[in-house]
Amino acid sequence: MPRKIETHFIPGPAGRLESLLEEPEQGEPRYAALVCHPHPLYGGTMHNKVVYRMARALRKGGAVVMRFNFRGVNLSEGEHAHGVGEVEDARAVLDFLRARYPDLPWMLGGFSFGSRVALRLGCSLSPSPQRLLAAGFPTKGQDNRHLTDCGVPKVFIQSTHDEHGPKPELEVAYAGFAEPKELHWVPAKDHFFVDALDQFEAAVLEYGGL
Repeated sequence: MPRKIETHFIPGPAGRLESLLEEPEQGEPRYAALVCHPHPLYGGTMHNKVVYRMARALRKGGAVVMRFNFRGVNLSEGEHAHGVGEVEDARAVLDFLRARYPDLPWMLGGFSFGSRVALRLGCSLSPSPQRLLAAGFPTKGQDNRHLTDCGVPKVFIQSTHDEHGPKPELEVAYAGFAEPKELHWVPAKDHFFVDALDQFEAAVLEYGGL
C-alpha cells in the first residue's frame, strides 16, 4: 500500500493554512511531528530543501509529518506577523495533527525562523511535546529567555559555518538553555547546509526523532 500523502487547508487565526501531511515511508506511524519552515519574507516555504530533508528523515524514523505554509505564503491566507502570529499558525496546525493522531506521542521541529517558532510554541504548551528539534537556529538579535527554563528535551542541529547562528554565538547561548538538551554540528558551508544535506538528514534521523 502506498504511503499516505494529503493536502489540507486548516483554519488558522488569519485564514486558511496550506498544509501537507505525509505518513512514514514504511509501516504505521509511531509518532507525529510538526515541521516549521524558514522566514516567509526571505523565500521560506514548506518546500525548502532543509525542511524537506528534515521531514523525510523523521518519516524514515517512523513519524507522520505535517508541514505547512505560514500565513501569507503561497496558498496560506493572511499577512506576515513578525513571529507572533506565526506561533499561532503553528498552534492551529499542531491541534489538527494531534486530533488526527490522538494516541501518538508528538514533537515539533523547524529550520531557521521555523526553529524559533517551534521552540517558542513547544516551550509554552501543556502537556509538553516529547521533543523539540531546532535546525539552523538563529542567534543574532534574538531573545532566548524562554529557553532558560524550558524543560522540554531540545535537540539543536547546526551548520559549522552558519552565518545566522555562528558557532561561537550559539555555544554561548546554548550554555544558558535549560536541560535536557543536545547540540550536534554538521560540517557545512553555510546556514542552508550546502553540500551537506545528506549529512544533515542523517543527523536528524539519528538524533532528532522519537
